Amino acid sequence: MVRLTLDLIARNSNLKPRKEETISQCLKKITHINFSDKNIDAIEDLSLCKNLSVLYLYDNCISQITNLNYATNLTHLYLQNNCISCIENLRSLKKLEKLYLGGNYIAVIEGLEGLGELRELHVENQRLPLGEKLLFDPRTLHSLAKSLSILNISNNNIDDIRDLEILENLNQLIAVDNQLLHVKDLEFLLNKLMKLWKIDLNGNPVCLKPKYRDRLILVSKSLEFLDGKEIKNIERQFLMNWKASKDAKKISKKRSSKNEDASNSLISNFETMHHIVPVYYPQVGKPKLVFFSEIQRYPVNGNASPESSREDYTKIIEEMGNLSLKQSESLLTKNDVHEPHLFHNPKEKENLFAEND
Repeated sequence: MVRLTLDLIARNSNLKPRKEETISQCLKKITHINFSDKNIDAIEDLSLCKNLSVLYLYDNCISQITNLNYATNLTHLYLQNNCISCIENLRSLKKLEKLYLGGNYIAVIEGLEGLGELRELHVENQRLPLGEKLLFDPRTLHSLAKSLSILNISNNNIDDIRDLEILENLNQLIAVDNQLLHVKDLEFLLNKLMKLWKIDLNGNPVCLKPKYRDRLILVSKSLEFLDGKEIKNIERQFLMNWKASKDAKKISKKRSSKNEDASNSLISNFETMHHIVPVYYPQVGKPKLVFFSEIQRYPVNGNASPESSREDYTKIIEEMGNLSLKQSESLLTKNDVHEPHLFHNPKEKENLFAEND
C-alpha cells in the first residue's frame, strides 16, 4: 500500500523550484493535487500545502479521512470509490464547496456540521450490507439547509426522502435506483423545495404509479426537468387546465349532492310531521289510506316531550276505533268518504252519518 506524503507529492508533481527556493516553499504554492488510482490507503501530514484547494484521491483504498484539518482553503474534495465507512475530520474545511464520497461504505450522512459553504454533496452507490439503507443525521441536514444546492443519493436503498424538506435552497436532486414508493411523499417534498428545478427518480417503484409525472409537474411550479426529460410549458399548461376542469366538476358534484341532501331532508321532515295510516274495511275488501295532516309524529319546536306525542298518537287510534263498521260501510257505499280527518266539527260528522242512515 502507498501513503500520501509530502515527499511523494514532491517526487510526482512537476515542481520546478526557482533559484534559492526550497521544496517546502514550492509545496506551499500548490493548489491542486491529483493522486487518483495510486493504490493509496492513508493520508499523511500535508500541513505544508496551505494553499491546497482541490484534492483528487478517488479510486484508492483509503479507509479513514485524516490529516485534512490543515486544508482550510480546500474547496473540492474527491474521495469516491474508496473504503471509507464514516464521514469525519472535515469540520475545519470551512471553504469546502464540493464533496464527492460516492462508492464507499458510508451508512449515515453525518459529520458535516459547520460546512456553511458546501454546495454539492455526492454520496451515491454506497456499498451497504443487504437490507440496509443510507440515513441522514438531522444535525447535518440542518447545517446544510441554506447552502446545499446539489445532492446525489442514487442507489442507496432509500425509501423515504421527506427529511430533505429542510434543504430550502436545493435545486438539483438525483435519487435514481432507490426504493421510493409513494407519490404523496414526493408531492410533500416538492411543496417544500420551492427552488428545485431538476429531479431524477428513474429506477424507483414510484415511477410506475398512475399519473406519477402529471402529479409532480402540477405540484411544483419550479420543476423544469423530471427524470431527464424537460417539462415544457405546453405540457404544464395542459395539466393545469385539466386539473382546473376536474376541480370544477368536483365542486359541481358536491353542490348537487348538497341539494339532494336538502331535498331528502324536506321529505323526511314531511314524513316526520304526518302519519299515513292504512284503514281496512272488511265488507269492501280494499284498504283505504287515511291521511292525518294535523298529526305530528315528533314535535317540530322540540319542546314537547316524547310521552305527549305518544299520547296524541294513542288518542287518534282510539278515535279511529270508535267508528263503527256500519257507519264506515255506509260512508263508503254512499259517499265514498275515506278521509274522516277532514271533519273538524263533531256535529258536522254526526249530521253526515244521520243523513246516510
